[in-house]
Amino acid sequence: MAESKSLRKPVFIKVDQLRPGTIGHTLTVKVVNTKMVLQKGRADGPQVRQMRIAECLVGDETGMIIFTARNEQVDLMKEGTTITLRNAKIDMFKGSMRLAVDKWGRVEVAEPANFNVKEDNNLSLIEYELVNVVEE
Repeated sequence: MAESKSLRKPVFIKVDQLRPGTIGHTLTVKVVNTKMVLQKGRADGPQVRQMRIAECLVGDETGMIIFTARNEQVDLMKEGTTITLRNAKIDMFKGSMRLAVDKWGRVEVAEPANFNVKEDNNLSLIEYELVNVVEE
């Protein structure tokens, strides 16, 4: 049990490299704006649980995408903050891409980045359609 496993270095990608249905992304982005979508409390147990979901527009020098922040992640998503997303995935919502980090990933506040967000390339505005290919 004294084996030492070396951890892989994360490969940081840019927003314009994101594609539908992909997982395991690590990227550094700036928060452009945040909009609370859902906030409700549930008293179904010993402690009252608060459920919060916010849609945050995040981006880097190559483009922007909507990041769906959940619960504790919402507190980190303040306008102008630089965030590192680890093990992020692309969810499809009504035909468009959304970036999300589930329990296997991490959202961290990073050192302020010195790039300007490219606001004319919003990947969440591109609508995708699922096409079934029948092989004969």
